[in-house]
Amino acid sequence: MTRATEPRAVPPRTDRVAAARIGGATLLLLLGSLALFWPGIITYDGIAQFGQALADEYEDWHPPIMARLWHGLHGVFGGGAEPMLLLQMALYWMGFGLIAATLARDGRRRAAVVVLLLAVLPLYVGWQGVVLKDTQMLGAMLAAAGILAWWRLRGARPPLAALLVVATLLSYATLVRSNAVFATVPLVVLLVGPKPWWARAVTTLGAVVAVLVLAQAINHRVLGAGTSGVERTEAFYDLSAIAAQDPQHAVGLTAGEARAVVALRCVKPFFWDPLGTPDRCGPTLERLHGLTAAPLYRLLGEAIVRHPLAYATHRLAHLNSTERWIVPANWPSAVPPGVTEANTVGLRSPGPAAARWQALARINAETPLGWPIVWLVLAICAFVVALRRDPAPMRDFAIALLASAIALEASFSVLSIASDLRYHLWPMVATALAAVVLTADARWSRRALAGTGIALALVIVPGAVARCVLPAPATTYFAMLR
Repeated sequence: MTRATEPRAVPPRTDRVAAARIGGATLLLLLGSLALFWPGIITYDGIAQFGQALADEYEDWHPPIMARLWHGLHGVFGGGAEPMLLLQMALYWMGFGLIAATLARDGRRRAAVVVLLLAVLPLYVGWQGVVLKDTQMLGAMLAAAGILAWWRLRGARPPLAALLVVATLLSYATLVRSNAVFATVPLVVLLVGPKPWWARAVTTLGAVVAVLVLAQAINHRVLGAGTSGVERTEAFYDLSAIAAQDPQHAVGLTAGEARAVVALRCVKPFFWDPLGTPDRCGPTLERLHGLTAAPLYRLLGEAIVRHPLAYATHRLAHLNSTERWIVPANWPSAVPPGVTEANTVGLRSPGPAAARWQALARINAETPLGWPIVWLVLAICAFVVALRRDPAPMRDFAIALLASAIALEASFSVLSIASDLRYHLWPMVATALAAVVLTADARWSRRALAGTGIALALVIVPGAVARCVLPAPATTYFAMLR
């Protein structure tokens, strides 16, 4: 991929009329989205969080920052999911709208329209209608990126008030999703951190560690969340998967426990959940439940050192599952639900139009546009293209988005226990926005386009073949457990 040589000149004057039109269109899209999904779709996780909000009692299995915010909004406005739906939808459209308006303001109207077309993809809007920590994170990060884009795409420094809003949004995003730190820290460091790459790498690594430690203190000491043991699930998953491949030499599990894990099919690339079922696999790990996180992860470290191939095989199998590459058609947990799950806390479903929209999202999810692996490959290719360009506001903004997307996706190779598509929403959206910004800034060379096309084909073709030939997966959560 070679350096792009045909930058597009920015018009000398600001096109405020085009920016205003984009703003008006964004407002209409926000209102339409709210009307479509009102009062919000709630799944099992959201029902549990709303229950905590009603009781004003919190634990760390779900982010306490979201449940506490829900408690506060419920106290002011009443109702159920409506305030949280309004919040995440407003942030979502604010982010897309600001980036589109910024491009339109600077004479890049086609790019602005493409940004809004991305925003209305059924899969993205469909998930944003579901009140979840993932969609709260996506909304907060999009809004923060949009605010920064308004100034940074022109090379201007945002005012202090704007930076405070951005800091608040990114802090919320970091606390509302346990692995969001791998996305928020690179975004901040590349936009406002040191310039040398070695300094950026050191700063990012140090900040990630510091934030992980600080987040635990905030969750428990500031937000008052009780300990649920969620931090141990990764160790349970990886230890069991390693032991299942060589029960006689298992680390952490006895040979009998490891054989039980195999016999009961407790380890699945798709998710860790069978290991937590009390009626089947849960008792197998009962002895390990008596250990705290520190000794569990020491055992995991020993298991990785003694059985590196087994660990790598397990992690690659799960990475393939969560990236949705060589998997059957209709791989579960991709399509946003159309109705709220049954509950006893008064949470309602939206009208039938929402379910019809989610049918479009289902189609969207089965195309390469719904495969996280495709967006990861595009992110890597776009990152290479951007690095070969001279520093400039739009190029630097795109690099920050791409680094955030790639870092979060990379974290799934070692820190992931489930394959839900919603975990990948930010990397997918960030990559799409970065590609639009890079294209609006300068034409991609023929070599760059060819290289990107070949890389995408090498992923899409095997993925499409797999969806045609692999047997259909289970269609329900409980069937996936078995």
